[in-house]
Amino acid sequence: MISTVAALVVPVVKSAGSYRNPQSSDVPGTVQTPTGPLTPLDRDFVKRVRLAGLWEIPAGRMALAKGGTAEVKTAGQHLVDGHTDLDRAALETAQTLGMELPNEPNAQQKGWLKQLNDAEGPEFDRQFANIVRSAHGQVFAVVAQVRASTQNSTVRDLATVANSTVLDHMTVLEATQLVKFGDLTALPSGSTASASPVPVPAASQR
Repeated sequence: MISTVAALVVPVVKSAGSYRNPQSSDVPGTVQTPTGPLTPLDRDFVKRVRLAGLWEIPAGRMALAKGGTAEVKTAGQHLVDGHTDLDRAALETAQTLGMELPNEPNAQQKGWLKQLNDAEGPEFDRQFANIVRSAHGQVFAVVAQVRASTQNSTVRDLATVANSTVLDHMTVLEATQLVKFGDLTALPSGSTASASPVPVPAASQR
């Protein structure tokens, strides 16, 4: 997350069902590391944690600057604080495992940031809460899957931190009272995803 996962993250995946649990070190593309086998799923997870921070930290800063309620500003602060720490952990994980990570949001995440940047007033608050909460809802299931299945202790430690961070962000976003659960949209966040705007509830449905 990209705000938490998924987009993250952010904040941030096609769906939990699109992943496959690594069974052993003979999974194609798996490499051995001092902290255990590193699967394609493990590597993808670490990259997605990094991508979540790259868009959710700016989204959180927007909420601090533009948010119209104390609850939205609080959610923004949690995004900034949580993803700053989580991003640092992702970078340390990548260094330990010899991985390269992206340095800018992907096209879709840039689209979400533009959507938030263009919104003002109550419309910003509504879009912020729903876009970021949708992203976190998607990544939450994947974080849990990675935490349960990975055989790499370094990745497992990152997933443990990510799990608590994403849960915290979902909680503070829901506390804005702006999240429309029936309208939450599955948000794919692959690195080649388009920057299509994320549907959010119409103003008349508030």
